Amino acid sequence: MTSPMTTRTRTGLLATAVVAALAVTATGPATAAPASTSSVGPASPTRFLAHLDVSEGQRPENITLEPGGSAVVTFAYSRQVARVTPDGRVHVLARLPEPPAGSVTPALTSPFLGGIVRTHDGTLYFLYATGSKDLTGLWRLRPGGTPHRIAALPADGLPNGLALDEQAGLLYAADSVLGTVWRVPLTGGTATAWSTAPELAADGFLGANGIKVHHGAVWVSNLDRGTVLRIPVTRHGAAGPVSTRATGLVDIDDFAFTGRGDTLLAAINKDNEVARVEPGGRHTVVLTAADGLEGPTSLAVRGRTAYVASAAYFTDEDPNLLTARIAPAPAPGK
Repeated sequence: MTSPMTTRTRTGLLATAVVAALAVTATGPATAAPASTSSVGPASPTRFLAHLDVSEGQRPENITLEPGGSAVVTFAYSRQVARVTPDGRVHVLARLPEPPAGSVTPALTSPFLGGIVRTHDGTLYFLYATGSKDLTGLWRLRPGGTPHRIAALPADGLPNGLALDEQAGLLYAADSVLGTVWRVPLTGGTATAWSTAPELAADGFLGANGIKVHHGAVWVSNLDRGTVLRIPVTRHGAAGPVSTRATGLVDIDDFAFTGRGDTLLAAINKDNEVARVEPGGRHTVVLTAADGLEGPTSLAVRGRTAYVASAAYFTDEDPNLLTARIAPAPAPGK
């Protein structure tokens, strides 16, 4: 996430867009090539799926998808997890406890709901940061149940992005303040500092931010440094050496792979952009404010459709989430 101190209680909306030529199938080198920031112009057409209520704190920070087309989002500063249905209706699934008086969330001050993922049985896992030892950590919400914390995380950190490796029964959490990737079993328990590589550290505000498990590695974005990092998972489950796969993406928030090799879509929060990042590190702007972006925070992909959540932390006007149609990869030589 990216949020200035004075705008952290604002909300988000949901939008839908068609994006052409998002797919690349080549495999890139371990070190990022020089970045390209050329714009291909606004995607077309764009339609809003839902306008959320700023006054109610409906500002989507992170997103996971459900069968049938609904999205489940975390509302960053209202402590709510909510479902947004395909017809734009919002159903609050849970509201997390208010932290004790005097609690101060690192870097943000206010309590913060971050990354969210969903397992095949509909169980939701999400991160809550409050600055208090009794609440900060990984939370679980089973269908029809109530939320409860299953793993504590340091109160002086900011757990932000969350990634799921359901096959291995593991969750990975990116801590933006402590520059750490935490690993927690799906069953809960003690969190392990899986990686504290220097590339994860902040450089003024927030470091490690978005996170995904992809092709035998944990991928992490660093907001301050504008990088996308790849950390291989070794045969024993440890973190391997970090490689930088993209640079020049300052204020990158979350990201999602398109499903074609290592091509990904990155939310560039403050610039109101979504960039397509190719395996070699080259990136191209494919969505802008002209398409309805209002500070995009996170993305999710299902098939050839990409969802993009916007929270309007900086614009504070009409935040949104996009679903983008991902076009087939161009033929060789095109």
